[in-house]
Amino acid sequence: MAYKILVLKGDGIGPEVIGEALQVLKIVARQSAIDLEFHEALVGGHAIDTHGKPLPEEVLKQGQESDAVLLGAVGGPKWDNTKGGPRPEQALLGLRAGLGLFANVRPVRTLRELIPSSPLRPEIINGVDFIVLRELTGGIYFGKPSERRESSSGREAVDTCLYSEAEIRRIVKFGFELARDRRKHLTSVDKANILSTSRLWREVAMEVAADYKEVTLEHQLVDSMAMHLIRRPRDFDVIVTENLFGDILTDEASVLAGSMGMLPSASLGEEMNGAGFRIGMYEPIHGTAPDIAGRDEANPLAAILSAAMLLEHSLGMRSEAESIVKAVEGVLHEGYRTKDIQGSVAGAKLVGCKAMGRLVRERLESQESDS
Repeated sequence: MAYKILVLKGDGIGPEVIGEALQVLKIVARQSAIDLEFHEALVGGHAIDTHGKPLPEEVLKQGQESDAVLLGAVGGPKWDNTKGGPRPEQALLGLRAGLGLFANVRPVRTLRELIPSSPLRPEIINGVDFIVLRELTGGIYFGKPSERRESSSGREAVDTCLYSEAEIRRIVKFGFELARDRRKHLTSVDKANILSTSRLWREVAMEVAADYKEVTLEHQLVDSMAMHLIRRPRDFDVIVTENLFGDILTDEASVLAGSMGMLPSASLGEEMNGAGFRIGMYEPIHGTAPDIAGRDEANPLAAILSAAMLLEHSLGMRSEAESIVKAVEGVLHEGYRTKDIQGSVAGAKLVGCKAMGRLVRERLESQESDS
């Protein structure tokens, strides 16, 4: 059967890094003799320029009819708008809601070759390997009202944080299932000492824990968790948290991997696609980096690793996904670095976005011939 992949390259460096990930997927398709149909469309800032809205209805419909979506970052100074007009980031929220995506999976793993790229001491980050599971459909990003308004004392703004029991139970259960297949340790992050939504979150987490007695559950407040991620990151296995907290903590966790340019992500739904796997949207966690857009300086590895997650989670092609990861690790082992992960390594071979993508493809092809 043919698998339909919707490719949304986004803004800034998005087209550069997603372009390299797309070429890697084409190599895998040829090697594995599978039929991948790629369809491209505009979202984010470029969609606002062309269609007047960040997520045109026909693009969402294409996503709903696809097996998976490969997405680049959206946004940039050109489209910054503080007066309530269309914003590129609205495309992300619309895609997540329209595709029924509720779980954002962000693996954080320190590669030995990239330890010098992190500002943290080697003895702290060596061996780090955990997953952050972020809830995507609720919380302050979706709560209503969310608006600016005028009051007798001047301008004011309000955002509403709302979580239902069902939303919390669904994501926490997913976290327990992930932890059960890993090192059997789940950390639930909240702000239960202050927030009512967090107190409900903790209550539901403890209820779900009763069905997973083989998994150890611990609770952490989000502020102390921000400290523990830096002081003792090796202690964590699977971390589950709400929308806003997960967004912030995973950006912090990027320093453990050396750069945001190394962290992929998968946003997964409950619905199954034509292949019998979870419908998903796959994207690097970094932003559009408009200051380096078009300069061939971006790191495409997070996008390439996001493509590997696409193969595993939405197409069930785990061995092919592992071959991409192995190719990335091989290129890094040979000393090749983009600017963001060059660090202080003596003799590092500095390359651009296109060259890094080509090196991964060449490594993939050499792995095939070796096998």
